[in-house]
Amino acid sequence: MKSILILYYSRGGHTARISRHIMQAINAQQHHCEMMDITEASKEGIEWDKWDAVVVGACVLYGTYDKSVFAFCEQHQQQLTEKAVSFFSVNVVARKPEKRLLENNKYMQKFIRLSAWKPQDIKIIAGKVDYPSWGWLDSLMIRLIMKITDGPTDPTAVIDYTDWDDVAAYGEHIIRLTDKA
Repeated sequence: MKSILILYYSRGGHTARISRHIMQAINAQQHHCEMMDITEASKEGIEWDKWDAVVVGACVLYGTYDKSVFAFCEQHQQQLTEKAVSFFSVNVVARKPEKRLLENNKYMQKFIRLSAWKPQDIKIIAGKVDYPSWGWLDSLMIRLIMKITDGPTDPTAVIDYTDWDDVAAYGEHIIRLTDKA
């Protein structure tokens, strides 16, 4: 039985939901998996030796990741390099299948360029548009971005682009990563 930790940053809750789905897929294969918010992990610490693999996930907002994600990766660069680790990015631009590839996803490229830690295994996951749950400024700004990128702009739209079967398959991929470590 493998032990896997999912560390995530979620602003609106969708990345947490994706993390939970990954955790459930791993646990369904009779492995042990837990998840922890990056803010909590930064404050409480992590028992790195307890885990066979670590998954780090973060969402994109306004074209970048929260500064806490970069700070966490810098602070724990050594531990992240020594383990079987994967990084997943949640972004709405990945609603287009070609944007789920590193060479076509500027947000994942930006993470790799700016992060002190360079993940060797990555996954790009399509996110969710949820205008009603966002504040007026976020909603307005994201609608503007969507207009530029031919996305949905209806202020009442709630559209989940996440391929949940693919997310579950990613959980199984994480288990296989532990075999290579």
